[in-house]
Amino acid sequence: MDLKNNLNPTLRIAEKMDRLEKKMTYLASYLSVMEERLAQKRAKKMAKRKEAFRDELFSYEIRTLSHDQYVQAFIQPEIDKLEKNYKLKERAKKASFTRKLSRSNDASKTTLTDAFHQDIQLLHQELEEKKQALIRSINVLERSSQALNDAEKAYQAEKARVQSILDFEEKALKDQDEETLKREKARLDRMLQVMKTKLEALRLEHKNLLLAGQQELPEDIILRLQGLRMQFGGLVAVSDLSFDVKKGEIFGLIGPNGAGKTTVFNCITQFYKPTKGEIYYRDKRNDVINLNHYAVHDIIHQGIVRTFQNVELIWELSILDNLLVGAHSLYQTGFFHHLLKTRRFQREESVLRQKAIKVLTDLNLIAYKDFYPIGLPYGILKQVELARTLMSNPQLIILDEPAAGLNDLETDRLIQTIRKIQKEYKVTIFLVEHDMGLVMELCDTICAISFGKMLAIGTPKEIQSNPVVQEAYLGGE
Repeated sequence: MDLKNNLNPTLRIAEKMDRLEKKMTYLASYLSVMEERLAQKRAKKMAKRKEAFRDELFSYEIRTLSHDQYVQAFIQPEIDKLEKNYKLKERAKKASFTRKLSRSNDASKTTLTDAFHQDIQLLHQELEEKKQALIRSINVLERSSQALNDAEKAYQAEKARVQSILDFEEKALKDQDEETLKREKARLDRMLQVMKTKLEALRLEHKNLLLAGQQELPEDIILRLQGLRMQFGGLVAVSDLSFDVKKGEIFGLIGPNGAGKTTVFNCITQFYKPTKGEIYYRDKRNDVINLNHYAVHDIIHQGIVRTFQNVELIWELSILDNLLVGAHSLYQTGFFHHLLKTRRFQREESVLRQKAIKVLTDLNLIAYKDFYPIGLPYGILKQVELARTLMSNPQLIILDEPAAGLNDLETDRLIQTIRKIQKEYKVTIFLVEHDMGLVMELCDTICAISFGKMLAIGTPKEIQSNPVVQEAYLGGE
């Protein structure tokens, strides 16, 4: 039995492991989400309890106010409302008077003017009467200093009593929530332990199946292209290309337009099936697999994600929702759970939403989480695309011309973001880029190609000083 026929059970086991790992990640993350939800419910309950005590405390607070303080706190706002209302009425009468005056003859203008002034005077009198009625409604007498001091003491004592009740109730609720979390943690730990045992058995079986045809790779290599060739009819886009990408580095692929750079990306992600050659990859389980044996939709499950030359965001969704779309490979719930918004789906989405908020916070994009992409600066949209790649827990991110269309300031920010992702998320970055300033500043290793063939590979300094690269791509000396 050849290797390809032997890979069917391998792929099935890998899919089982993926499902188990996703479920384990979800269960491990859910406890913090549950804790946050319980805290929100507790806060709502306490807010209702405080509201219930408010009227009682208010009656004590009023007794601490002098006559002038009472007027300032309760009567003056009502007077201000009255004055604002009557100013609007006066403005309406002035507008009406102006319109009538412009249409009347000289004989009737005097009559109209007299009637207008009379109406304004009546308005002022009415306003004054209502203000006086408000002031007369005050039944607060001026109290002595001693009475006010006694009232203040009574008010503070009542506040302390109410606060002690609230503190006691909040502590009881918190203890109850902690007990709930403790039970939930014990339940999740039991489930995780069972899953861990199953996963270890599947990993052992998976490794044994891979051993027959497994390619040996050095521990520090995450990706190896070996004799890669991609031919479209009579056109050879990539010809016998071989190189290694080290784990954790930023690897750059450069070359003139039409050199085959994007074709290489498409072969790695299996958009194109290579005509010849092998693509070996060290997956998240540290097993070496041949990507040629995987379908394009299976590549993301191996921890490989990519961006495209153009911004590919969904304009009708918010930035936060765009990130949730990027986590589609992590969802365990299916179509009907999403359609009916079942409890299981809501719990799962709450975990992924928390993850999306963390990613946006890490990349300083949290201020845009509720914005829609349309109208945002192009540099921000490029960074959002980078943020979205992190939602699927990648270990290799492939960037196709990430700086295309950016100005110098946006390019500098992009460089900082890529470095931050590399260091904080422990991922390998593989990029194609025409901006030589970005490539030379950012990359650890650079591979230069032309017409699908390798010209040179090495450090930025070695590539800059290579005469073949200078002649073919950088324009020579």
